[in-house]
Amino acid sequence: MKKTTVLQVCVAFVLCSPQAVTGSPVDCPDQDTAGTSCTISLEKLLERAVQHAELIYRVSEESKLLFDEMLISFGMNLHVPEGTMCAPKTVPVPMSKSEIQQISDKWILHSVLILAQFWIDPLVDVQTSLENYENAPSALVNRSKWMSSKLMSLEQGILVLSRQILGEGGLALEVPEETPERFVSSSSFETVRRDYSAIYCFRKDAHKMQTFLKLLKCRQIDKENCTFF
Repeated sequence: MKKTTVLQVCVAFVLCSPQAVTGSPVDCPDQDTAGTSCTISLEKLLERAVQHAELIYRVSEESKLLFDEMLISFGMNLHVPEGTMCAPKTVPVPMSKSEIQQISDKWILHSVLILAQFWIDPLVDVQTSLENYENAPSALVNRSKWMSSKLMSLEQGILVLSRQILGEGGLALEVPEETPERFVSSSSFETVRRDYSAIYCFRKDAHKMQTFLKLLKCRQIDKENCTFF
């Protein structure tokens, strides 16, 4: 009970904080109506993008904890097999230090963009599904909605960063991959399993986005002394 209370307080703080709910990596006082130009420096844009990704990851972690607690109250125990493939097939994960050193800044931006776009609709689906549960915590429903909204903001930030780093036309807007069949189900148990798998997988991919952006920031801001990885 104490753990649940503490978590609920943390949930309320994150979701009610003006810094958490409003704003995006590209917000600035002087930009055109299409959001394609901004007077914020590259360093500040990278800092905001990293902070955005860190917050998304933190909320995804707490969402999984809330889902776990909900399952316990339902008398259910779900397990996602170790090694489950979560990321889109077009985003291979570097497995060694040498592979990480070989990836380009364009690859990093492209990968984060793909991941952000890939998860927007599935998280909306999870939110819609949770609203049909008998006793789903409102905090969990709100978080699913919040995360999909913040992914759209992060997507915009990545496109602005790409223009700053790669130049105009350096990174085209991608068409998200088709939603996997694992997100489609009919039975109640399979629906819960699908939603849990989505939350579980998104948490892993949110961590990748955070890590990739931290690496990009290190490369761009501290090129000579970047020891990331």
